[in-house]
Amino acid sequence: MSTSDSHIKSLFLDGPAGRLEALLNGGAANATHAALVCHPHPIYGGTLHNKVVFHTAKALNSFGYLVLRFNFRGAGLSGSGEVDDVRVALDWLEQEFRLPLILAGFSFGAAVGLRVACPDPRVQAVIGLGLPLAPLDERMYEFEFLGECHKPKLFVSGARDQFGPRAKLEALVNSLPEPKQLILIEGADHFFEGRLRELREAIESWVRKFVEGSVEG
Repeated sequence: MSTSDSHIKSLFLDGPAGRLEALLNGGAANATHAALVCHPHPIYGGTLHNKVVFHTAKALNSFGYLVLRFNFRGAGLSGSGEVDDVRVALDWLEQEFRLPLILAGFSFGAAVGLRVACPDPRVQAVIGLGLPLAPLDERMYEFEFLGECHKPKLFVSGARDQFGPRAKLEALVNSLPEPKQLILIEGADHFFEGRLRELREAIESWVRKFVEGSVEG
């Protein structure tokens, strides 16, 4: 692993419909990637400070990657165009650092973030945490776009995820093109309560294999 700069910078991103509150974890001087982490739905109190988002950012930052977290419009101090918010954040990362990008999202953040990231050539790999396959915030999210996503894909969910039935998740991942990996954390619910260490270890293990391995190769 690389040694990362632990400094966290607070900033605002200028979007087409207002500004987005964000935090940037500094990376190593020789950082190979920058990453974006998208939070769960604001209606349930989801913000860039969510525990799953925080631990995901820490896992990615441990490799020396620069990691950006932002508040979707309607959360925290951010002004409401979810797909546009993700694009603004990816654009900012690419313009600032000119590095290959990784996108990770939790729950609603995965549903929106992966939809934007999969067709974006700047994004090298994607991580979906707690993919919402049952109705969430009164909508049903569709993931048919993943069938065209040939980038490295990691999916991590709790084996007891109330919004991502195990059988449905396994069927979805089995239908997707390689490379892909599904990790189910036994005893964990949708929010990974009491299982955040296992979540972080799952992300780090996958990054070593599918991201760091490709850099070294």
